[in-house]
Amino acid sequence: MTETTFSVSEIAGALGAEALGDTTLRISGAAEPQSAGPQELAMATQPRYAEHLSEGQALVALLWQGADWQALGLKAAIIPARPRYAMTSLTRLMDPGQGYATGIHETAVIDPSAELEEDVSVGPFTVISAGAKIGAGTIIGPHCFVGWNVVIGAGSFLREHVSVGARATIGARFIAQPGARIAGDGFSFSTAERSGVEAARSSMRDQEETTSQSWARIHSLGSVTIGDDVEIGANSTIDCGTIRDTRVGDRTKIDNLVQIGHNCVIGNDCLLCGQCGMAGSSVIGNNVVLGGQVGVNDNIFVGDRVIAGGASKIFSNVPAGRTILGAPATKMETNVEIYKALRRLPRLMKEFAALKKAVSKSDTGD
Repeated sequence: MTETTFSVSEIAGALGAEALGDTTLRISGAAEPQSAGPQELAMATQPRYAEHLSEGQALVALLWQGADWQALGLKAAIIPARPRYAMTSLTRLMDPGQGYATGIHETAVIDPSAELEEDVSVGPFTVISAGAKIGAGTIIGPHCFVGWNVVIGAGSFLREHVSVGARATIGARFIAQPGARIAGDGFSFSTAERSGVEAARSSMRDQEETTSQSWARIHSLGSVTIGDDVEIGANSTIDCGTIRDTRVGDRTKIDNLVQIGHNCVIGNDCLLCGQCGMAGSSVIGNNVVLGGQVGVNDNIFVGDRVIAGGASKIFSNVPAGRTILGAPATKMETNVEIYKALRRLPRLMKEFAALKKAVSKSDTGD
């Protein structure tokens, strides 16, 4: 395979950045400053990264505004307005992809009633079920499953071992990483009589005399609806709704190992980081950021633009615009004060014990 290279001016044009020095130099890839070769673009986007340029062989670097590229010993430089954002265009330009073949692989099983628009690629051992509709230019990798009456929009990309259950509707330019599972049944069960869980939740007390009961399954009549430009990470799961669809809004990005329960509603432009969990019927607003391992209780809402720090546990409604942290989650500034007080607690307890001892001696007249 012939190596693809780009000139410094071509890269700068794709990034909307300024190109300085010898803009005819050819670049074949990107690398960290200390390991960059002569044909690689060194990602020295901050001064602390540029300190390592001398350890590599880079002739060209992606630098920050105001950087003295000549003093760094470079022959050329690319200087964007916002280096980290420039990486979105740079990595798209240089991404070699997964090497999947075009067309329909001979081992793929596609129901005759499925509709595949032009330029759809289907990998080995993939199954596309009856009534499915796959938009133009979509790539479906090996060992995928697309269920009955599923709709997937144009320009989507399903990596290997992705499954989409029956009746799910997915918008355009959807990306699913390996092992993502969409439209599995919701975790929803009930008992013939009031369960111990219901009693405990209402009373918040121990259940001394709880009758053992079996759990009966509530089937998922809804499915999953996903908007445009959504990405879902490896081994993440989105459950079907019980009656209505579970919903994920446009442009939301979901990291690896995220669980979205039945009936949840996730807004537009959200960022859900690794190992987050949303219990059934929780509602997440627009532009919400949930750090890693954040948990959201069932049947609550998290307002627009909320930011929750890593490992926060959200047990009650959160108003729009709030920044929260902790378990249970509180305002971040409040949580920091609580943490400071907690760290002082051992010393305060020693002081309290000493004071208690002194008062006790005073009371006995010693």
